[in-house]
Amino acid sequence: MTSREALLSLGVLVSGRGTNLQAILDACEKGEIPARVKVVISNRPKALALERARAKGVPAFCVNPSSYGKWPECRSAYEKKLVEILRSYGVELLVLAGYDRLVGTDILEAFPMRVINIHPALLPSFPGLNAQKQAFDYGVKVAGATVFFVDPSVDGGPIILQEACKVEEDDTVETLSQRILEIEHRILPRAIALIAQGRVRVDGRKVRILSPTASE
Repeated sequence: MTSREALLSLGVLVSGRGTNLQAILDACEKGEIPARVKVVISNRPKALALERARAKGVPAFCVNPSSYGKWPECRSAYEKKLVEILRSYGVELLVLAGYDRLVGTDILEAFPMRVINIHPALLPSFPGLNAQKQAFDYGVKVAGATVFFVDPSVDGGPIILQEACKVEEDDTVETLSQRILEIEHRILPRAIALIAQGRVRVDGRKVRILSPTASE
């Protein structure tokens, strides 16, 4: 983890608007997270998230998978390039913040149990794409978001934090998705802070959150 004096070096992978990235950048700037975003990488050249990073003075790159061949055959070459960039910036924790590709072996081996993701559902329910719509169509009464460590499964790694919200009778997929997004903006920075403070311990499938004194 990191000492009280040091800032945990973050790399962030993004694909879209970057609202979760913005929440991380803002929390770092306010001193709510003892960490610093060192580099942001997107697989999509027009991702607004890249502009959010540059606006904060953070190096931001697009690495287009199509430059390496046909997917998924090009996955290893593509991910090796990502790892090269991340390591060049001294990244200690890799955060997936709206990244729309499954992470493969090259990244997971380069950052073992040091990759986290945010998912807009209460895992293990509704993994994969369109989780908010999955939950809404299923008729759940409670929805939410989950931060977890990434492993080779699809949204199946050890859970760090979760927060729930009630599904209201007049909700639509859009209104529910917006409330879930607000939860994401809270719990992703919180999870990063806990890791940076050395308060996260993984025991098999279970993640223990230590008290501040226990982590000293």
